[in-house]
Amino acid sequence: MDVRLVNDEGVEQRPLQELPELLEREDGLVWVDIPSCDQDAARVLSEVFGFHPMAIHDCVERNRVPKMHAYLDHVFVVLHSPEGGERGHVHYIELDQFVGRNYLVTVHGPVNPAVAPGAALRETRAVLARIQAGRLRPTTPFELSYAIVTTLIRSQEDYVETVTSDVWQLEQRVTGGQVGDPEDFLNELFRARHGLLAVRTMGALSGAIYGRMSGLTRISRGGQRLVADIADQFDRVRSLADGEREYLQGVIEFYQTVLTIKSALIGQAQSAEVKRLTEASYTQNEEIKKISAWAAILFAPTFIGTVYGMNFDHMPELHWILGYPMALVLMAVLSLTLYMVFKRRGWL
Repeated sequence: MDVRLVNDEGVEQRPLQELPELLEREDGLVWVDIPSCDQDAARVLSEVFGFHPMAIHDCVERNRVPKMHAYLDHVFVVLHSPEGGERGHVHYIELDQFVGRNYLVTVHGPVNPAVAPGAALRETRAVLARIQAGRLRPTTPFELSYAIVTTLIRSQEDYVETVTSDVWQLEQRVTGGQVGDPEDFLNELFRARHGLLAVRTMGALSGAIYGRMSGLTRISRGGQRLVADIADQFDRVRSLADGEREYLQGVIEFYQTVLTIKSALIGQAQSAEVKRLTEASYTQNEEIKKISAWAAILFAPTFIGTVYGMNFDHMPELHWILGYPMALVLMAVLSLTLYMVFKRRGWL
């Protein structure tokens, strides 16, 4: 836990034991930065500041959405900044603030172990560096909170910029025909869309709570102007994310059209191949019909010749004078009859 006294001369690190005394001073503002809200930090928030138990609980546990609670002497705000993870996952880096009369308490919410430890302290460290360098001289807690929140908003804008760069590369791959594996490419498209939706949600919800905060009468006019400006900046983040999301949707629809056209062409090619195979099968069947018909026609005389070629002693027509001519006539008649039948059926 870092206890700092911010005044016209800059920022000064002070020991935790002096915190109650510092809160009574009028010659500066107190900035308490808590990297992680453990039991000791929760005890300080409860005993020294007297914050509501539910607000302290929100500092200890992870909050899924931004929120704001207005109390008699301070305002409690929960915000998020995005951090890219593996396979397009977006980590929500939580920053909680207690904005009081002469103090600002920043609490960094629980962080996923997959996130770099310094990511949660990115905004507060950047503001601290500006104060130490003399580029920033906040005189009220709302001015200090404004500096931190605008830095957080810049992180959201930077994330939109990063995703936008990915979207442009995806578009170039689509228009250049260098998509690669369609399933992997679709995953990349929807990962980018997920990132834009995440930042869009952060901006929209955060802008809504700051819009509500700007109407609080207990905030000074100067604080209300800063709060209203923050609400506008969050609204700009939402607009940026919406614009890039619409642009990405156009890329997705274009790629879907390309896939549809390719699928149609493949279907046409398959239909042509099926038609060719069908025609070949029909031709083959016709040839088989002809072969079968001629086989049946030639089978009749073969059958008669085989019967009369048997070497039995007792055969009805063996010694008949007209036996041979009748056998020939019978062969011709049967063959002709079968020919006419197959001809009429279209087999010949």
